[in-house]
Formats: sequence, structure tokens, C-alpha cells
Amino acid sequence: MRSTLQTGLTDRSLVALAVLNFFLADARDGLGPFLDGFLATHGWSPMTLGFIATLGGVLGMIATPLFGAWVDASKRKRTLIIIPVILVTAAALWTLASPGNASVFGGQSATAIVGAVVGPALMGLTLGLVGEKAFSRQVSRNEFWNHLGNVVSLAGIYSVTVYFGVSGVIGLMIVTAVAAILAALAIDPERINHNAARGLAHDDGAPGPSGYSVLVGSKGLILLAVTLMIFHFGNAPISRLIAQDFSIHLGTPFQTTAVTTGVSQLSMIVMALAAPFLIRRFGLATVFLIALLALPIHGAIAGSFSNFAVIYPVQILDGVGAGLIGIATPIAAERILAGTGRFNVGLAAVMTVQGIGASLSNVVAGWLTDVGGYGLAYWVHGGVAALAVAAFLSGRKSIAPSQKDANKAGDDRKIPVAP
Repeated sequence: MRSTLQTGLTDRSLVALAVLNFFLADARDGLGPFLDGFLATHGWSPMTLGFIATLGGVLGMIATPLFGAWVDASKRKRTLIIIPVILVTAAALWTLASPGNASVFGGQSATAIVGAVVGPALMGLTLGLVGEKAFSRQVSRNEFWNHLGNVVSLAGIYSVTVYFGVSGVIGLMIVTAVAAILAALAIDPERINHNAARGLAHDDGAPGPSGYSVLVGSKGLILLAVTLMIFHFGNAPISRLIAQDFSIHLGTPFQTTAVTTGVSQLSMIVMALAAPFLIRRFGLATVFLIALLALPIHGAIAGSFSNFAVIYPVQILDGVGAGLIGIATPIAAERILAGTGRFNVGLAAVMTVQGIGASLSNVVAGWLTDVGGYGLAYWVHGGVAALAVAAFLSGRKSIAPSQKDANKAGDDRKIPVAP
């Protein structure tokens, strides 16, 4: 009876986790991809928008490793999702109501800081619910529900702006925030294994390595972080620039961004469905390589054509690259850090380093756009993304170890208890 009850509770918690991922698609990032299009139509320049994105990235970069360590230590992982949702939604509503310097710079700074805890908290919550063996598949499921939520949200925003304008966006944001909070509360806290959530599946009671030694002593983690830093430097600004470009030309920032972002999200849904099979059949390293190769191609296409139809192949390839990277990164971090008990702080460190690339790229992209137009920015950033392929190939066995190698490394890290 107890086993059946526990299974039922776990199932209900996993359903709640799916619902949480569905609504977090809209609730965790505030205005998200709509910010650039919205502000561009209110007279904000590409350079200023790049500076705003960079400021947010730097603040999030500083906060992320601290929050990762917090998630490792905390047993209130649901709360670490709920509070950011409330604060991020409030900041977005402030920006919509009054898009001035205070709301944009202040609101986006707050969004970057508090939003930095959601990623590590969600990964820790997932690992604590399903354990290391089911983690790879569950990450893909999380991404599926997240991207599906994005598509539904984009369709919803497109519709409500047609009939209700900005007030419709405000109502939709409040609804999704409330739904995400209720979903987080529906997860049974008793079902979360906090040792497993840290990446310490086999706790023998011995002290684990310090967070510092894990970060600086892991070749695979360092190479993963460097590869992703280059990847995000090339990739981060392209969708933003497309949203700015066509929002200005078409004069419909919410509808235009909904279409451009929706294409990439649909592509990401396909990747989330395909990723478990691809990882089982070809290995994690091959999935990484496919993701990294998609980015130079989509930068070249974006830089070669200027009509609206170009957004379809560009955003499909964006979905392939970003979608697979989003799934492969936490899986790689979990394998690299198996047995250390420092999964969340290690993943947060990787996110911090990749954030350096994403943050710096926004200022560079804004400058390139001012100097040579959107086409120049697409070409340069697509070319930089090609360097991520070389970085990955130089250490792919360390960056994306097989599950067998990860298990062996985790066993080797066990510290025997003195008799």
C-alpha cells in the first residue's frame, strides 16, 4: 500500500512539475523576447537595448553561482521558484505600464537578479524528484512542456493584443504567474530527495568536496563553460535583433515577436521530443555537436537575406541549436559532477560563464548594428558561434561523458568512512 501511495504521490508531483514548466515559460522571464520589440517601437536604440541586456546579464551572472550554492543547501526549493515569479511579474508589469528609464533599467535589473535562481532551483527540484537515472529523460520532458508553454503563451499574446492591446498582455501575465505558483505548491515537498537534488545520489556520510574545488578542479566543467560562453556570445543577440528589426519595419512588436519566437519554440518542441532518442542512439556528444553546428548556419542565412520569410529557416535552426543545448547542458553537468554533491553550484557556475558570453554579445551586437546594420551583426555573431564547435571538439569526452563513464567517476569520488 505504501509503495502504491508513494508512486501516486510521485506521479502527481511530476504532473505538477510539467504544469510548472508549462507556465514558467511565460512567468520566469517577464516580458522576455517581447521587451526588445516593445521598446524599439518606443524609440529605444539597438545600442541602448544591448546595454540593458548586458546589464541584466552581468547582474544575473554575479547572482547565479550564489543562488546555485543556495539551492544545494536549501530544502525550500519550491519557494525559490515562487518568490522570483512574483517579483519578475511585478517588474514586467511596471515596464509595460510606464516604459521609462526607471522601470526599464530598474525592472530588468531586478528581473535578472531574482530570475537567476529559477534555473538552478528547477534543475535541483527535478533531480530531487526523479534521481540521476531518470534525470536525462525528465530534463527533455521539462523542456517539452516549457517550449509548449511558450508556444501557447505566444499565441495567447498575439490574440489578446489584437483585441485588447497591452491591457490583454497584463492580464495574461497575471494569470500565468498565478498558475505557476499553484503548480509549484502542488509538488509534494516530501517527495524531494535533497541529497539527490545536489547530485549526491550515494551519500555514505563522508564529507564531500568543497564547492570551490569542484569548480576549479573539473576539466570537463571548465571546458563545458568555455564552449557555452562562445556559443552564447554568438547566439544570444540574433533572435533579439530579428525581433527589433521586423518590429520596427512592421510596427507590430507583440505580434511580430510572437511569430518569430513561436517558430523557434515549435522547433524546440521537436528537439525536446527527439533528444532522448538522439542521446540514447548517438550519445550526448553528438547531440552537442548538432546543436553547435546549427548556429553558424542560421547566422549566415540571417545575414544573407532581409525579407520576412527568412525568419522561418533562421528560427528553426535557432530552435535546433538552443533547444538541444538547453537539454544537453544540465545532463552534461550532472554527469561531470556525479557523486560530488555540488550539482547545482556547478551548473550555476557554468551558467555564469555562459552568461559572460551572452552579456558581452549584446553590447557588441548593438554596436555592430549601429555601425553596419543588422546584417553585419548576424554575420559576425554567426561566425563566432563556429568557434564553439572547435572548443567542443578539443575536449568532447570531458564535456559530454557517457553515462557509464559518469557512473564510474561518481564511484571513484566516494570518500571511505574511517572505521
